[in-house]
Amino acid sequence: MALADVAPAAGPQVGDCVMFREGGAGWLLKAPTYWLKGSIAGIARERRMADVCPRLNKPLSAYTRADWALLAAATPCVDRDSDVREVAVLRIRVSVENWETPWSYQHGAAGWLFRGQFLDQTLKKGEVIDMDASWLEPCEAGS
Repeated sequence: MALADVAPAAGPQVGDCVMFREGGAGWLLKAPTYWLKGSIAGIARERRMADVCPRLNKPLSAYTRADWALLAAATPCVDRDSDVREVAVLRIRVSVENWETPWSYQHGAAGWLFRGQFLDQTLKKGEVIDMDASWLEPCEAGS
């Protein structure tokens, strides 16, 4: 369950453990799951314009780091011009604690996490990254 789906009264709190996960797709052999783990350093509720999502016209496997960053910056977005509207978003500032990213294309596709980076930001312990709450999930008990 994504943090954005949690009711505001029971919603995320500063200090809560959160994770961003990527990968794990596949039929017989599951691809590795890469992740970024941290604690919530800040929470902001904002109003943003949900414009039409960028159309890259290529398969996901061909996306570059710049393509992923473009898509992330466009969040939230909609599929059709008729759906463009202002929406409420929940932004989370995550203080990075730990991560596992692929280091070569043989280890995993170059997605949001790749070679020690989240999109275009180099991961460092204690670094604070601003993210949409819909990208995050609460840490599992004992993780």
